[in-house]
Amino acid sequence: MPLKSNTFPSSKLLLLLLLGCVVLRLLSLGLYPLMDTTEARYGEMARIMVETGNWITPMFDYNVPFWGKPPMFAWLSGLGFSLFGITEFAARIPHLLVGIGILYLVYFLTKEYFDSKKMGIFSSAVLASTFSFLLISGAVTADTALTFSITLSMVSFWQAWNNKHPIWGYLFFIGLALGMLSKGPLAVVLVGISLTLWLIPNYRWKRLWEVLPWGYGSLLFLILSIPWYAIAEYRTPGFLDYFIVGEHIKRFIIGGWQGDLYGTAHERTRGTIWVYAVVAMLPWTPLLIAQWIRLIRTGQDTQESSNGFGSFLIAWMLAPLLLFTFAGNILLTYVMPALPAAAILVVHYHRYRALPKWLYSLGLVTPILLIAFISALHFHYGEIRSDKKIMTIWKLQDESKADDLFYLRSRPFSSEFYSSGKALQRSGDVHSWLPKQEKPFFIVQKIDRSAVYPNWTCSERAEIAKKKLLFCEPTPQTVPNTKVPNTK
Repeated sequence: MPLKSNTFPSSKLLLLLLLGCVVLRLLSLGLYPLMDTTEARYGEMARIMVETGNWITPMFDYNVPFWGKPPMFAWLSGLGFSLFGITEFAARIPHLLVGIGILYLVYFLTKEYFDSKKMGIFSSAVLASTFSFLLISGAVTADTALTFSITLSMVSFWQAWNNKHPIWGYLFFIGLALGMLSKGPLAVVLVGISLTLWLIPNYRWKRLWEVLPWGYGSLLFLILSIPWYAIAEYRTPGFLDYFIVGEHIKRFIIGGWQGDLYGTAHERTRGTIWVYAVVAMLPWTPLLIAQWIRLIRTGQDTQESSNGFGSFLIAWMLAPLLLFTFAGNILLTYVMPALPAAAILVVHYHRYRALPKWLYSLGLVTPILLIAFISALHFHYGEIRSDKKIMTIWKLQDESKADDLFYLRSRPFSSEFYSSGKALQRSGDVHSWLPKQEKPFFIVQKIDRSAVYPNWTCSERAEIAKKKLLFCEPTPQTVPNTKVPNTK
């Protein structure tokens, strides 16, 4: 039997937790730089998109197309840049707004199912205080938009299944189309796995064809998603082969896949996604596991068989974990689509088997962790993972207005973003190109300059996180017939 309402945390506490987490995340958006590699890389692609006016194909660098993801992440940050200028806040705020959209969908589904606003706020508060959700939804990634798309499709399917307004059937296909523009066919696969797991038991699949508007819905899906893929392939031939075959097949079945054009494959032991799931759902993981165990022991999980809501949530939550169990290249963010279902499950299980109220104060840990984490990024760790500070010092130099900025060896994406694309990378033997330079320039490097510039006069302007900003000029004797001012 469902528990009485007095076993739930108070509405005021839940609303405070929900709003507190969102407001803190909002305030934090501009307090730390875009982090290398993912955030700065995606932020730079969005900046180039706005600068060049090419809103079709994201660019990995000027004239270098990025085929690794559809453009939704760049569209979102690009919209932020267009409205608020090129800042960290502008890059992140659209993604956080999408995250708030996910919170609303979770609130709506829970409220509708339990016919209780309090239950809706409860589930949204759990999701908002899931640390990985709050952090990722305020970051420049493709995973928040993907999660919104999947959540929209799953919520819409449940509403359509229960004979709600016909609009839900079309919203299901709109969610799939948005997923195709966020992270590609992966969205369709994850929704498909979730529904397959849920529809097969109890012969639910027999109702599938009458629940959704397959004809007009499929047409709507194609109209919204296919045109971009066709235009992208036309603009940069080879995109479909790399994105569909490489990113969606080889990346996940070939450990250490060497075909990645834009970075290093993240090779992990098969099954690592389950470890990531335990971490990603914190601080609610222990509570969810404890609820699950107690329900199984008491046999109360069988009470859900009449409507299947609990199993629907489980299938939704397990889909990305099952899919990525066999993947060798994964990240913690791949768990993101499972988090909305996990948050609703916490509330759903509590309704049948309450645990001590103090356990539900776990969510209060998240604001504290968020403040500590953002403070670390703002005051110290951000200097290690981003070149914003050294780029800021470079811009303050008088010579920077006319001279070039070179990186030896690797050039981080944050340097491209914070230099507005002016930071260049030089590879190969430094002595093959350095003597040919005729005007002063800056070099950011980690190694001792005396070993590289024996015939150059260099002054150190900054050293941050073991990187040095140098202003160098050739000594007069190294450039015949060229008068170079003496710099002391």
